[in-house]
Amino acid sequence: MGCMVSGSVVTYNNMSTIDATLKTLFEFTKDIDFKLYVVDNNSTDGTVEHIKTNYPQVEMIALDKNVGFGAGHNEAIKVIDSDYHAVINPDIILIENSIKKMVEYLESNKDIGLLSPKICFPNGKEQILGKKVPHLKYIFASRLRGEEPGKLLKEYAMLDHDLTKPTEIENATGCFMMFRTSVLKKIGGFDERYFMYFEDADITREAKKLSRVVYYPDAVVSHVWNRDSKHNYKLLAIHIHSMLKYYLKWKTI
Repeated sequence: MGCMVSGSVVTYNNMSTIDATLKTLFEFTKDIDFKLYVVDNNSTDGTVEHIKTNYPQVEMIALDKNVGFGAGHNEAIKVIDSDYHAVINPDIILIENSIKKMVEYLESNKDIGLLSPKICFPNGKEQILGKKVPHLKYIFASRLRGEEPGKLLKEYAMLDHDLTKPTEIENATGCFMMFRTSVLKKIGGFDERYFMYFEDADITREAKKLSRVVYYPDAVVSHVWNRDSKHNYKLLAIHIHSMLKYYLKWKTI
């Protein structure tokens, strides 16, 4: 028998953040039919054992190698039987009943296939995240950002729009995405050509072929965001590799 809402978290050595994520996920989903899958990419820090011991309600999928972000989520997407599915980062903290709010909005708006919440830092400040197709000019503006967003970054994050109300967007950030499961299944999950990065921009474009994609500011989640690829050369190389695959696939620069 299926559930109304499923969720998947992909972990890789996430012992430092996973407790806050799982505790708040279960705290704020007590009054909805919710099933959570955790897909582990061969962690070596005890993440799998910790989750199995402390969160028996989690459906654990332990892989024997690191397959990446999208491919990891696909392991859960293959087996879900739900009306809605949330893709959740292992550094997301729920601060309110966001999943229920998003489901209720999707229930009332059948033409939406992907819903993106308002994403904030733990201190409550909203994160400036891309909502338009990630053209190269926007990627450079994002990487070179200072304390205050410049003109291109404002454009990329659609800060010139009224984001206090639901707004159609071209790019939903992968740290928290709520899909209508039927749309997600038709897409076939994430494109596994991307090990990490750009898979969210890619799947957003796929979703837009089938449905509306909307930013929904009435639901808020907290994200412990480190922007790791800005400081790690290996991750930067992966970021560039994924970017090239994305531009070749969509013929977009």
